[in-house]
Formats: sequence, C-alpha cells, structure tokens
Amino acid sequence: MGTAYKADVVKLPSTAQIAKISQQLGHDLVNAEIQEYRDAIAQSLQATYQRLSEIPDPKLPVKYPRTPGYRPVGEDNPLNAWYWRCNITGAPNGKLLGKTIAIKDNICVAGVPMMCGSRILEGYIPDVDAIVVSRILDAGGCILGKAVCESLCSSGGSFTSATGPVLHPGDPTRMTGGSSSGCAALVAGGHVDMALGTDQGGSIRNPCGRCGIVGLKPTFGLVPYTGIIPMEFSLDHVGPMAKNVHDLSLLLEVIAGPDDGLDYRQPHSMQSPESYTSKLTGDISHLRLGLLKEGFSRPQSEPDVDELVKKGAEGLAKKTGASLQDISVPMHLDAVVIYDAISDGGVWTNRFLETTGYQVTSAQQMLAQGLKNRAKDLSVDLKVAAVKGKYLQDNYQDLFYTKARNLVWKLRRAFDEALTKVDVLIMPTTPMKARRIPHINVTLKEYLTSCGENIMNNCAFNMTGHPALSINAGFSQGLPVGMLMVGRKFEEATLLNVAYAFEKIRDSM
Repeated sequence: MGTAYKADVVKLPSTAQIAKISQQLGHDLVNAEIQEYRDAIAQSLQATYQRLSEIPDPKLPVKYPRTPGYRPVGEDNPLNAWYWRCNITGAPNGKLLGKTIAIKDNICVAGVPMMCGSRILEGYIPDVDAIVVSRILDAGGCILGKAVCESLCSSGGSFTSATGPVLHPGDPTRMTGGSSSGCAALVAGGHVDMALGTDQGGSIRNPCGRCGIVGLKPTFGLVPYTGIIPMEFSLDHVGPMAKNVHDLSLLLEVIAGPDDGLDYRQPHSMQSPESYTSKLTGDISHLRLGLLKEGFSRPQSEPDVDELVKKGAEGLAKKTGASLQDISVPMHLDAVVIYDAISDGGVWTNRFLETTGYQVTSAQQMLAQGLKNRAKDLSVDLKVAAVKGKYLQDNYQDLFYTKARNLVWKLRRAFDEALTKVDVLIMPTTPMKARRIPHINVTLKEYLTSCGENIMNNCAFNMTGHPALSINAGFSQGLPVGMLMVGRKFEEATLLNVAYAFEKIRDSM
C-alpha cells in the first residue's frame, strides 16, 4: 500500500550542500564555518531524525476486508465518473445498511488506488481509511468505489482530471461542475445512493447545483477531515451528497462528530452529532428567510437562474408561512478577491501539507515527490496557480495572504450579523447553468474561466465556516438550477429542515 518511510532515509549533507544553502539564505559563511555548520547539522540529523525515522508511524484503523478492485472502462463507466471500482461491505447493521456510497478520490480508502485527479499521485495506494470512511462502514454502508475528482481538487469544471472529463448525466456535452465532479454524476445518474465529497470553494455545492441533487458543506470542523488530502487548512470541508434531503441528513449523522483531537479543525468543546433526520418536520413557519441581494444579478448571472431561485424562495415562504425579506451583505462581492489571496498564498506556500493534526505520511510523501518530479504533469490551471503563487511569495512574501486572513474575520462578522436578522440566507448556488465542456484547444483565458467562474457565491462560506447547502430549485432550458441556503454555524438541523420543506413543495410550484 502507501509508500512508507524507511529507517535509512536520513542522509547527511556535504559541505558543498551546506555552502549552497547558506548562500541562498544570505548567511555569507566562510569555509571554516561551513564545516562547523555541517558537523552540527549532521549530529542533529543522526541524533534526532534518524531515530524519528525508525519509530513506527501510527496508522488510522482499517476494519473491513476489501480487494483492490479495478479501473472501469467503456460501458462500465459511461459518465467517466468512476476512477476506481470496488465493493467494500461494512457492518452487518447500522443507519446506512443497504445504502451504496461513492467516495471522492482525494479521500483515503486503504488498499484502493487514489489519484486525486492528477498524474503526480498515479500509482499511490493509501494505507489507511479516512475517519469518515470508517464511520460509513461502521454504519453498514457499502462503498462501491472512488469517484473522479478534478486535478488535485482545484477546478470547478469537470474536465481537468487526468482520466478525462466527467460527463453531465443529463447532457453529456456539459460539465457536471467540480471538483467533486464524479460524485455528483454518480448520484444524479443513479449509480449510487450517496457520495462523500470535499469542498474548498464550492466543490460539493457547485456540482450538486449543476446536476440537480442535494449537497452540504457543513460547518467548518463538524465533520473530521482526517485522512483526506488537504488543500488549505482553513478552507477544507468534507460533506454529504445525495438525491434527497433525508439521505443527505442520514449520511451527515453518520460522518459528523469529534474524532478525538486528530483533526485540529474541530473545536475542542465539540459535541456528538445531532439526529438530523428526526428533525425533518417541514415546519418552518417560525423562520425568517433572506434573499441575499449580492448573490443575485452578478455580471456573470443568467436571468433565468436568478428568477427561478427567487421564485422558489417566494413559493417556499408562501406555502410554509415563513417570512421572506431582502438582506444585504456588501462584502460578499469581495469574497472572491479574499478567497483567491488565501488559496494562492496557502496552497502553494504549504504545498498541500497539513500544519498540525494527523498526517497521512505516505500521501504527503507521494505528493511532495510528485510535485518535485512530475510538475509537468500538473493540469494547466494548477501550473498557472503555481507560477502565480511562487511570484507572490518571492515578491510579497505573505503580505496579501495575511491581509486576506484579517479580512476573513471581517467577512465572518458580516455574515454572523446578517444571520441575526434572518435564519437562512438564499441565493443561486452558481449564477449560471451547466456550461459545455471546453473544446480541447480553447484559449487559456477560456480554460481558466471554465475552471473558476462557479465560486462567486460559494467561496465566502468556506472562509467564514457557515454551513451551506445546495438543492435543486427546478429546471431551465432542461438544465438544473441550484438554490444555495446558508445558515448559522452548527445549525445544520435548521438548514436541512428548510431544504426538506422546499423539497416537499417544489414539485407543486
């Protein structure tokens, strides 16, 4: 399975290496100092790092037997949404008994190949199960395979994976959206009951909105990220995707809750998860719904998308007795600017490494080697991001990144304030319907637009940590339109019940 560190990996530096590094750092050492530095560093390497390499690396448990499975092709993979097929049966009873689940291919499943959409991880086989995978299996779920994700989960399209584009189940000429592209296609296409996706800027909600299913980015830290390839620690979320709100709530019940301190994203005082399904009453007559002004009429907005979402919100309020009002958070319009600075500064400075918490060392080693030795195999959007990130780091260090972090605090307060006036905010998940898969020889500008145009309403809530859910508002020109609902932190039960109420009345509108 995963590549393990060996006891003989620690090599001692030469004086030439010490001289080169010292020169790069501007230390201006003379020859005698170089030898002294070399001796001191060698002693530290032998005393500390050699011993550290010999201590066994603690592993997350792998509880249920499985075989490696296979890479499906042709009729076995009509939407190109499966990266790998398997069949892992969990406990003989539990909340998910009889349910089939697809796992996004940046989430570790021991013994099953994981590529994360990129050639730089090709051939990697995890040696652990992510915490969420273990919880699904403990609850009786059956994992049918790994769903294709975009290259290192960086794109909101569905065409950057090294295994080729994921096709929209309703129109194979169009994108499903990403980066949890395969998950959405498999659920919407009826190949699985549920899927487990991740979301750093809309990667659950965007494909769910475009494919007409339900997806939730939970409150930051509610679901442990342990055993999943990270992107940027403050943006990382993992959450459920399903065809209906009940199944979405059921999967959230299973995967939410503390993981004994392994994931530092989780608050120290975190409680056990709620019974979300038991609170799906559809009674929201006491709630205040708010149409977020800045979520509509964006420069990229399609009028039919705005109209359908507003009509859905108005119908929901009218039929349930909930109140509906307009509400404004002007800073929402700058969310993309703040997000870009954090993702550019955080991802390419840290190179996808966790800063604390449990580490899947075999995956981090493989990523580091791949980024060093196979950089030419990165997708075009990632190459652009890498060059931009390096330029910013070389010329501005962390100036923009740290300023963006300060602005996140201000953005979070703005949405917290808005959510004292209403209980749930509503806007389009994406301002446009599913776009066509870009032609192979599009311009770089067109390519990057297809990757990133979907984040404008979504990315704010990765930064603020508020729970955000996408549900199908209906169809326009034969394509699904997503409605985004945002609630207060750790009030998923309220958010899910609003979505449940909308689901009940939607078809009669």
